[in-house]
Amino acid sequence: LADSIKLVLEDTGNFEVCVETDSVSALAAARKFQPDVVLLDIVMPVLDGGDVSAQLKQDPFLSSVPIIVVNALVAKSEAARDDGIDSGGQMMIAKPLRFRKLPHAIETTLVA
Repeated sequence: LADSIKLVLEDTGNFEVCVETDSVSALAAARKFQPDVVLLDIVMPVLDGGDVSAQLKQDPFLSSVPIIVVNALVAKSEAARDDGIDSGGQMMIAKPLRFRKLPHAIETTLVA
């Protein structure tokens, strides 16, 4: 899935993507890459997405980087939205991902 997301986003010509699938290495990878936004799956080996999100928010260099959570636990009515779901200030995108929606959700998050 991560490689597919990378291809879809980079094919738009608007995004440079760094993929990190090891939750333990995610913080170091983010510090090195200095992202404008982080797409974060909830289900990850070792540390879950909530743990990684907490690490990112505690890091002084990354605390202001918006995080979009990819989550399978979203209602169908919410999943139909093109710009993702704002759940208590946390942007979420429903699984299964609709790749055509992803660039719009990211752009919406960056503008907010």
